[in-house]
Amino acid sequence: MYNKINLFIMKNYKILLAVLLFVLLSLNFTYKASQKVEDKELISMLISILSQAHYQPEDIDDDFSESIYDNFIEKLDGAKQYLTLEDFKIFEGQRLLLDDQIKNEDISFYKTVLSIYKNKMDVVNSMYKDILSRPFDFNLKETVILDLEMTLYAKNNIELKEYWRKDLKLSVLSKVYDALILEDDKFKEDDSYDKKTLKELEKEIREKTLENLEDLYLVFNEITKIEWFSVYLNSITEVYDPHTNYLEPLKKKSFDDSMSGKIEGIGARLQREKGYTKVIGIVYGGPAYKEGSLEVGDIILESAQGEAEFKNLVGMRLKDAIEYIKGKKGTIVRLKLKKIDGRIEIISIVRDIIELEETFVKSSVVKVLDKKFAVINLPKFYINFRDDNYRNSYTDMAEEIETLKKEGVDGLLIDLRNNGGGSLKTAIEIGGLFIDRGPIVQVKYNKSEASIRQDKDERIQWKGPLVILVNELSASASEIFAAAMQDYNRAVIIGSKQTFGKGTVQNLLSLNQIAKSDNDLGGLKLTIQKFYRINGGSTQIKGVESDISMPSRYTYMKIGEKDQKNALVWDKIEKANYIETNTYSNKEQVVLESQERIADNEKFRLIDQYARWLVENSKKESASLNFEEFTISSLKLDKEAEKFKNIYEYESGYSYSSTKTEELKIENDSIMILKRERWHKSLSKDIYVSESIKVLSQLKLRKKYIDLVEKKVRL
Repeated sequence: MYNKINLFIMKNYKILLAVLLFVLLSLNFTYKASQKVEDKELISMLISILSQAHYQPEDIDDDFSESIYDNFIEKLDGAKQYLTLEDFKIFEGQRLLLDDQIKNEDISFYKTVLSIYKNKMDVVNSMYKDILSRPFDFNLKETVILDLEMTLYAKNNIELKEYWRKDLKLSVLSKVYDALILEDDKFKEDDSYDKKTLKELEKEIREKTLENLEDLYLVFNEITKIEWFSVYLNSITEVYDPHTNYLEPLKKKSFDDSMSGKIEGIGARLQREKGYTKVIGIVYGGPAYKEGSLEVGDIILESAQGEAEFKNLVGMRLKDAIEYIKGKKGTIVRLKLKKIDGRIEIISIVRDIIELEETFVKSSVVKVLDKKFAVINLPKFYINFRDDNYRNSYTDMAEEIETLKKEGVDGLLIDLRNNGGGSLKTAIEIGGLFIDRGPIVQVKYNKSEASIRQDKDERIQWKGPLVILVNELSASASEIFAAAMQDYNRAVIIGSKQTFGKGTVQNLLSLNQIAKSDNDLGGLKLTIQKFYRINGGSTQIKGVESDISMPSRYTYMKIGEKDQKNALVWDKIEKANYIETNTYSNKEQVVLESQERIADNEKFRLIDQYARWLVENSKKESASLNFEEFTISSLKLDKEAEKFKNIYEYESGYSYSSTKTEELKIENDSIMILKRERWHKSLSKDIYVSESIKVLSQLKLRKKYIDLVEKKVRL
């Protein structure tokens, strides 16, 4: 099977690459009628495609085998809650054999490990029932290790049970501590209130913890065969790079559905990380974004529907955790969060339909002395490939700029913060709005010459000052656009020290388009290309370094591409043939003055302190299981956090408003009016936008640039 598919791929290599770019609609591989593709054959298919079409194919050797081994163990039991060193003795000898097993369509390692893991789940099931059947003694002086890097796998089941005892004790202790604070608050409001004792709360919370764990194990029993197997498949695909993933059929369907642009829920992107549900993104304009408390990096520990009891999400599959978080428009979900500084916080979010309108280009104008400037918010580079007449980010941006020109604005600030990318095509076209013509980006397949993507339109829609605001979560197409404007010396880039650093291109391949089969094979999201700036440097890993850097809460955190496992490396190719616009006569001076303002700004200094404090707290290695010591530690943390309570409270003194064109469009739309009022208010309180506007207001166009632009207009 392996050789048969491999021969097919090799014969059709050029076709495959071409078709990959168009969702591989014409590639076809037919099995015998009514034949199902077995698990072992599915691995062969994936390896064959990856070996031929991935940007950086891997050698199927012992190193490859070790990587799969480590990935699979990490995915199954990264929190070290089930497997012991005694278990490892059974399958450790296969660490260097997985490459040979793959070539021989042998999945014995997968079956062995999964069988042991499932049995161990049953063992742990009896362990936690026994542990939670008796009260915890919070007077004992003992600690629990928090840092998983410092935690070794348990030697045997006896030691494993001790691991669970301490983990469960910490969970109950932290909830008891929170509950006692709530009891005190209730008593302060009503002194006739009969406060619950520590003993009563301990019993109540311990029993609830047992109930939640039993629910969790019911969920574990519902995991399907293909879902288990997809864990192993992704242990293989992610050896290539973090963005190459196998999507089992239901996950692929969810991925396809998400492209519709209409989501009902809280508007947060989540991922499972070592048994926890972690927030990795906030959907712009969604309920979580508007509520403002949920942040990237938060861990969602529990959820509750309205005033109902909390449901423990720790250890739960992501898809199941999401089911407890999402819900119908207008309903309330309460989330218990572990913030990145270690604090526990409960928030409430009213679910809503996350309208596509909130992801479109929008602008606001602000007066500074005798000039007028505009902030253009571009949440993503959107496009509808199935409908050419549907709006896209390029046409919307062009229209918005025309509107702003009629408003008489003197400069543009484009806000790309949290813009994770999207359509490369629209990124290139938007870049063309600010230069006459020329290359915007270079795109390269492995072992091929780079293809230069050009703006061929000589028109310059916006000739004036341009500033681009970015942060650590500006990625992919955002980086392409910002990098091009920086390389042309057309814009000043301001924001985080560098952007995310995702310089790779993925295409989603439906495996049933490769092999006709009775069973749904799911999909493969495959990295096939790499982005390069027109100056020759890749945006991979390094991203785009800002001309002016401002501190943020993420400054010292590991959230970029460089912190991803198996990320492709940075490299450089020949620069494209382009001529810098050298737009400004005073750019160096403006940049220097901004850097001095930021260094002298007390609020920015506090933000930098906060960023350092967050990292330090995330390195906490252990916690006390003694109530008195735990209380002292928690109070200390709360006191330290109090210093940063109002860190983002800021008043710029600027007043933002809609354009006259937009005011006419929304004059009868009370909901949209309210949305814009909220946005304008948030802009006036945004220290990053404020500094960006100051930079924009100081930029002066170079006379030679003005003369050149006017000459082109006359021509």
